[in-house]
Amino acid sequence: MSVSVKVKKNDQVKVLAGKDRGKTGRVLQVLPRKGLAIVEGVHFRKRHTKPNPSKNVKGGIVEREGVIHLSNLLVICGGCKLPSRLGRKTLEDGRRVRACRKCGAEMDR
Repeated sequence: MSVSVKVKKNDQVKVLAGKDRGKTGRVLQVLPRKGLAIVEGVHFRKRHTKPNPSKNVKGGIVEREGVIHLSNLLVICGGCKLPSRLGRKTLEDGRRVRACRKCGAEMDR
């Protein structure tokens, strides 16, 4: 089963919904089959960990980024620096790249 995802790793995105609405961050990981992404500095979760001396893990409360649904993210265009939807553009050599719907700038290098 193939899943089409327009958000990629290292994209700059803006959060549209949830407790972190309005924040921006870089995508650390995309889980396309689940429709989720992990964004840097957004949606922190607390995890209680036990100390494990053999693995050099200290005990305590650890905060890490949680997952966000892809429908709550909007990619920030590199050309116009605004959050915008993405479309597809076909280049002269036949490659298809992601393009900004507002200014038409290419998102893929």
